[in-house]
Amino acid sequence: MPGAPFAPRLLFFITNPAFFISHRLPVAEAARQAGYEVHVASMAGPEGARLKALGFVHHVLPLSRTGMRPWAEWRSLWALGRLLRTLQPALVHAVTLKSVLYGGIMSRLMGVPAFVAAISGLGYVFIPGPGWRRGWQRHLALVLYRLALGHRHSRVIFQNPADRDVLLRAGALRAAQVVMMRGSGVDLQAFRPRPWPAQPVTAVMAARLLRDKGVVEFAEAARILRQQGSPVRCRLAGSPDPENPASIDASTLQGWQDDGWLDYVGECTDVAALYAQAHIVVLPSYREGLPKSLIEAAAAGRPVVTTDVPGCRDAIEPGVSGLLVPARDASALAGALHRLAGDAALRVRMGAAGRALAERDFGLERIVQAHLAVYADLGVVPVQKGSACPAGSTAPRAARNSD
Repeated sequence: MPGAPFAPRLLFFITNPAFFISHRLPVAEAARQAGYEVHVASMAGPEGARLKALGFVHHVLPLSRTGMRPWAEWRSLWALGRLLRTLQPALVHAVTLKSVLYGGIMSRLMGVPAFVAAISGLGYVFIPGPGWRRGWQRHLALVLYRLALGHRHSRVIFQNPADRDVLLRAGALRAAQVVMMRGSGVDLQAFRPRPWPAQPVTAVMAARLLRDKGVVEFAEAARILRQQGSPVRCRLAGSPDPENPASIDASTLQGWQDDGWLDYVGECTDVAALYAQAHIVVLPSYREGLPKSLIEAAAAGRPVVTTDVPGCRDAIEPGVSGLLVPARDASALAGALHRLAGDAALRVRMGAAGRALAERDFGLERIVQAHLAVYADLGVVPVQKGSACPAGSTAPRAARNSD
């Protein structure tokens, strides 16, 4: 008779614990319920207390999300290596750019048996831009990706095919490592279609207030619409990110509010309620993995206006659930918003199509189960002690998509 279950030790490695809670907490909870011993390593933050209250072991490491000071980064790598040596996880699941690079390199050096990298975007250096510095940074990033993704027993989760193809062409990974998932999932019950709000037509953007999210273009589109006498009300939700050099500064944000172009609502803790009070959801980003804000908009039954760039175009059905515009083009953005604002029937059709898309592709349970299948594909699965099938021998294989 089998004995007590064997619980493989799973370590989620992510710089920002807030991002873990917003984007990967359901996966961690499902893994624990499935029998894994789940640990989380991240920088310090108030979210650590919540992780412990939820029953996870939280390890605080000296990390920064965007800093690149050599001594500080070596200190981060050293601390991560020491944790891996002490904890000896069966599997490391790294999420976000710096975590993937550092986690992949150190997992190889410390002999971690299995590694999963979640590529939710390749980073700002892959956004097209002029200058030798951007090219040099891109070259360095590809070198680091080759080192990080070279683990012999690993899978790399992509949210859009463009990011996958960049790393495949660069020789940074093998096709057999590739797993495609459409985002981090959305709770279809929390984000569900609600009655359309009263006029005026409201377009809302909810994002970190970064230039490469298209915040400046959204503000400029709002100005254009106001000058044209359009009744569209533009609302902006989010907060500046002082650690990021692309963050919108407080004086610029205040200027937009003083001019009356934008209704700035600050950081939003209830995005579902925010979308319920909107007719259109906007994200004019320069590049994404697969933006959570857009799959939440789809689930909420709201039409989308976004940019024709990797990640954003993959989150909608162009012309069916939303409209695409060129990146960095405020005039085109204003035109698309004006079109949707003037056609209630089109908004209703696109909103319904978005909900159907979310139900088909973006449901949270679907994404959670896909993650557990990746772990099983690597042979890291809870088993009964004494069973004839130890972890890693005949674990079920997850479907891979490297087309």
